Amino acid sequence: MQDIEYIVRQSLFVVILLLEIYGSFIIVFSSNRIFMLFLRTARDGTEARLNLASHLAMGLEFLLAAEIIRTIVIRSWTELQILGAVLLLRAILSVLIIWEIKQG
Repeated sequence: MQDIEYIVRQSLFVVILLLEIYGSFIIVFSSNRIFMLFLRTARDGTEARLNLASHLAMGLEFLLAAEIIRTIVIRSWTELQILGAVLLLRAILSVLIIWEIKQG
């Protein structure tokens, strides 16, 4: 039984790591691409700002998914509190970014 638990935990850590990598790549690569777009157009930046906000929201969704899956492998109350704070902050950021997109 302990072997199965170990395999499940290790598999979840791999999934969490992949989701965090995907989210980070989305944010980094789209930020670079949108910065180049902003330099080329050099107008008021509204289009670039909206594109960046939508890509940031997508990247944060991947990071938020990783944090949600991380709740499965939490072992202590302190870890759960820290994770809850991180989840809350990322959720607030996602809501603010989506609000910014709708306002734009």
